[in-house]
Amino acid sequence: MKQNDEQYILKIEDLSKQFSQKTIFSAININISKGEIVALLGPSGCGKSTLLRMICGLESVEVGSISFSDDEAMDSEVANIHRSVGLIFQKPVLFPHLSVAGNIILGMSKPPSRKLRNEVAEKYLEDVGLSGFSKNSVETLSGGEAQRVCLVRALISEPKLLLLDEPFSSLDVKSRRKIAIETKQILKKKGISALHVTHDPEEAKLISDRVIKWEDLVN
Repeated sequence: MKQNDEQYILKIEDLSKQFSQKTIFSAININISKGEIVALLGPSGCGKSTLLRMICGLESVEVGSISFSDDEAMDSEVANIHRSVGLIFQKPVLFPHLSVAGNIILGMSKPPSRKLRNEVAEKYLEDVGLSGFSKNSVETLSGGEAQRVCLVRALISEPKLLLLDEPFSSLDVKSRRKIAIETKQILKKKGISALHVTHDPEEAKLISDRVIKWEDLVN
């Protein structure tokens, strides 16, 4: 897919990263268009997670640049990055003292009334096949259900870009394939761009519009 600079949501140019004199990666270039889902395919430990942490501002950028579209809700200011970029981790991160709905509501940037909060949470849960789970304890959820709740929490803030750090890797193969397809459908329905990192070639194909191999980026 040809990348049009005027339509990009994310542009990474000549990005490099070092830790204690060790080069993690160097001269990486990636463009992601608005509404596009890109899968970044590479082995564990190659630097994919570090790249995601740099994109969302959790790691510093010393060499190269990361820029976002000039959309009014997204710019290079750290505060706006945090509001406009969602991140889903490899393992579900949920608060056990809160219900499913309670965890989801944490993703709302400006929580409405309690009634409307619950209605919105329930609608999102329907989208991921978890209708009726609002009041459930998160400790009763399966791994796939917990990751769906994390997906809803990320989506409910209406990010411009969603980063997925191998979020299905702890699931069995059948569940990984199923949730990858469902996630793509939801992202497309909501028009959210995404960068999904994985070491699973089949998962990469199922979830994305375009697959980038890590080896092609760093060579």
